[in-house]
Amino acid sequence: MPEPILVAIAAALAAKSATGIYDLVKRKFAKDQAATAALEAATTSPDHTQPIQVLAERLHQAKPHDEQFADALRAEWRKLPESRTTHGGVHNRISGSVSGKVVQAGEVHGNIGL
Repeated sequence: MPEPILVAIAAALAAKSATGIYDLVKRKFAKDQAATAALEAATTSPDHTQPIQVLAERLHQAKPHDEQFADALRAEWRKLPESRTTHGGVHNRISGSVSGKVVQAGEVHGNIGL
């Protein structure tokens, strides 16, 4: 079972918000058709958990066999805002066309009125 950080990395890859990691993983998976297919499936279906989980598993399988890849993966991950979210923390992001009001919050006690 992949560790939570690998699931987070896989989700960032699927959302295409991690260009440096995407390039690193794509190079790593270049000679492995199944791993490349997992990467492509996740990036074409970023809203589905199954392809992200499969990609996270592929990352998990690759790490112990290539320490240099594992180190580079973590280094690229630390560059992203997503990596700064701690357990119980919040990382909010809005992208695309947004109309209307948006509230971003980590923890709310009581009502929010707009």
